[in-house]
Amino acid sequence: MDLKSDLPFWPVKNGLLRCYPPLKSDEDCDVAILGGGITGALVAHRLTQEGLSVVLVDRREIAQGSTSASTALLQYEVDTHLTDLAEMIGKDAAVRAYRLCSNAIDQLAEIVSGLDDACDFERQPSLYLASQPQDIPALQTECELRARHDFPVRWRSTLDIRNEFGFEAQGGILSQQAAAVDPFRLTHRLLEAGLNRGLRVYDRTTVLAWKSTGTGVELTTDRDAIIRAKVMVFANGYEAQTALREKIVTLKSTYALITAPDQPQVWKQPCLIWESARPYLYLRRTAEGRILAGGEDDPFRSPARRDAQLDLKKNRLLERLKSLFPDFLLESEYSWAGTFGETKDGLAYIGPSPEIANAHFALGFGGNGITYSVIAAEILSDLIQGRPNEDAHLFRFGR
Repeated sequence: MDLKSDLPFWPVKNGLLRCYPPLKSDEDCDVAILGGGITGALVAHRLTQEGLSVVLVDRREIAQGSTSASTALLQYEVDTHLTDLAEMIGKDAAVRAYRLCSNAIDQLAEIVSGLDDACDFERQPSLYLASQPQDIPALQTECELRARHDFPVRWRSTLDIRNEFGFEAQGGILSQQAAAVDPFRLTHRLLEAGLNRGLRVYDRTTVLAWKSTGTGVELTTDRDAIIRAKVMVFANGYEAQTALREKIVTLKSTYALITAPDQPQVWKQPCLIWESARPYLYLRRTAEGRILAGGEDDPFRSPARRDAQLDLKKNRLLERLKSLFPDFLLESEYSWAGTFGETKDGLAYIGPSPEIANAHFALGFGGNGITYSVIAAEILSDLIQGRPNEDAHLFRFGR
């Protein structure tokens, strides 16, 4: 299935960063990872740091799936409000899930600092806007709950937003814990760092089948090569659903555009912006001064139907940008569509499934998949090496 269409910005901006070969001969390793996007790269980075031998394969070229279509707004907020998540799984568990996502941004900053390339990683605050006046009470309650649990948030009124950011809005939550990054470049840099620790990477390699061998797992590829591993990790996003009977994800189509570089500073303070409407508009600036915006989500039906909507959705996103910033001339330079997954509670699925022996999953669904991937790398590192992890239950299968 096509994960994205047209011209996602990141591969265009970065070009061909590195070529990897397809797998043509047998490999033995501790861990075999399926998926060469940001999730697989983060997991491989952590496991090779722990001294494990890792083989990573992807049926596409590296980072050319969902990662290339990501808008890479790094937030600790999941798509389910903390107030709502507390009702679903209990307050303590909900706060812990939010805390893990917040910590993941700090961990990612540390990871990037250890690379030769900062990958345009930049800490910025996040502004969560009330789309309609009737959304204000729920967002104020959300802000108060987060503040009680020491998340760095403040309520900003219409006047505050006008004075501090220079545009009109009903009000919103200003959070100091957020960031932005180039996910395509980061994926490549993580894998390059892993190569220095013995990581083996193969793209254009399709895993056709796998089977448990009692002591591990054996994967068969499309060129008749065999990967023998002690454990395998599914880091291939919503495509992993095809390997499972348990329904864990609902598919959505999303749309994005990016403006030309050196746009005017249409909002005063650098920050990520998103809104309470569902589906929500979300936007950020890039290192080149472009405005990157996404949203207009709808139920996924097929790549063809998703792609046919691209021009219409792009124009709607552009109109929403213009309504938010009416004093500026904004034009789209690139636009693209992608498919992503949502879970019933907004949380990722991380760890083993009873359906497949000797396998773990790192599935960071929703709007903050990159922060979930940082969490997954830590949890899986523990589980694969037989260490307890007190947070794994939050993301378990069958919940």
